Amino acid sequence: MGKRERETPCGICGHYHKYEEGEVCGICGHRVVPSSEKTLLRVSAFASEIFPEFLYLGSYDNASRTQLLKAQGISRILNTVPASQTLRNNSITYHSLQEEKSLPFDDAYQFLEQCERDKARVLVHCMSGKSRSPAIVIGFLMKSRGWRLTQSYQWVKDRRPSVDLSEDVQQQLQEYEQKIFRPAETPPSFPSLGAQSLSFGYGRSENDQSSLPVFGSFCADSPLFSRAAVNIPPDEFVFGAAQTRSLSGGDISMD
Repeated sequence: MGKRERETPCGICGHYHKYEEGEVCGICGHRVVPSSEKTLLRVSAFASEIFPEFLYLGSYDNASRTQLLKAQGISRILNTVPASQTLRNNSITYHSLQEEKSLPFDDAYQFLEQCERDKARVLVHCMSGKSRSPAIVIGFLMKSRGWRLTQSYQWVKDRRPSVDLSEDVQQQLQEYEQKIFRPAETPPSFPSLGAQSLSFGYGRSENDQSSLPVFGSFCADSPLFSRAAVNIPPDEFVFGAAQTRSLSGGDISMD
C-alpha cells in the first residue's frame, strides 16, 4: 500500500494530499489556507448545499471543477452571468440567464422548478457566488416555498456565509417580494360600522389606545441584509404548497 493511501484523506475535498502542510490537492486544487494567527482555515472547494440532493450555490470556479461536480452528483448548471465564458461538459445540462436590466427571476424559477421535478441536482453560480446567484436562489425560495424575503435570505446566508448582496440586488429582491406577495384588494368599507367597534376577538376598553395586532408586517427599510443571519432550524419550514403550520416570522452587478 502506497504512502498516500495510508494517509488520512482531506476532510474538505476527500482526496489524499498533505493538507495540514498546505499542499495543493493534485486532483481538485483544494488547499488549506493558514490565517494570520497561524491556525488552519479550511476553505471548501465544494459548492454550498442549499437543499440536499437538489439545490447548490457557488462560484464560477465551483462550476468549472468537473470532478467535484461529479462528486456532488450535480448534473445541471444555471449560469447567472451571461458575460462569463460558457462552460461545456457533455454530462451536464447548462442554462444561462439572458442579459437584462433586472435579474430574470421568473426565467430562473422555471429552470429550477423543472430540475426539482426531474429530481436533478443543480448548481446556481455567478463569478464569486456572493451576490447575483444567491439573489436568484433567494427569489426561487420565495416563489416556490412561499417564504418571505427575510426567511429566504437567512436560509441561504446560514448555508453560505460569504453571501454579500449588492444594494441594487437587495432592491430588486424587495421588489420581487412585493410582486409575489402582492397585497389582496382592499375590501369594501362599511360606513355603518365604526372603526372603534372592530376588535376581531381582541377585547379592549374604550380607554385602551393600544393598536390591534399587526399581521405579516415587514418594513422594507429594515436592515435585513446588514445583520447577521439567524440560524433557523429546518423544521421551522414547510416545503411545498400544502402548509400545515405557519412560518415564524440601474445596472446589475456582475458579482
